[in-house]
Amino acid sequence: MTKHRCNWCVGDKLYETYHDQEWGVPVYDDDTIFEFLILETFQAGLSWITILRKRENFKKAFDNFNYKKIANYKQPKIDSLLQDAGIIRNKLKINATVSNAQAFMKIQDEFGSFSKYIWDFVGGKPITNTWKTLSEVPATTTVSDTISKDLKKRGFKFVGSTVIYAHMQATGMVNDHITSCHRYKEV
Repeated sequence: MTKHRCNWCVGDKLYETYHDQEWGVPVYDDDTIFEFLILETFQAGLSWITILRKRENFKKAFDNFNYKKIANYKQPKIDSLLQDAGIIRNKLKINATVSNAQAFMKIQDEFGSFSKYIWDFVGGKPITNTWKTLSEVPATTTVSDTISKDLKKRGFKFVGSTVIYAHMQATGMVNDHITSCHRYKEV
């Protein structure tokens, strides 16, 4: 029996697996939230499948997304990342990853965890939408606008409202599976 999925992932096995196992599942641990935040910032201006295909390379290049290590990267490490063909070699995004790791830890210090900080914007639980078609799903919302502005105020870069809404979708802060998708009720 064929599973009905959200149209954006159909036809690519990697995309379908990501959709079926990760996308939209609520994430409350800081390590995974940071990973998705970094991947989403690198995705800005690119397709998500491009990032998914390079995900393991990003993981290796960025020390398993260990924000404590990333926050302390010095110029030689940044220079080596700029030469790494396995990732997106964008100098601004690589530098932003380092400064975002530092800002991430400042939020942890202030709120106890980054998870508590970010989930407070949605009352601690996912927003469940009822989209029937992909065309109904917004690129931004007032909540993603608010989070984006607050993160920028705290020193984050490459966290526009569209990036933040994609992050909210990926980490299950919103359930944007279309209602006919087999994952809609599961997440």
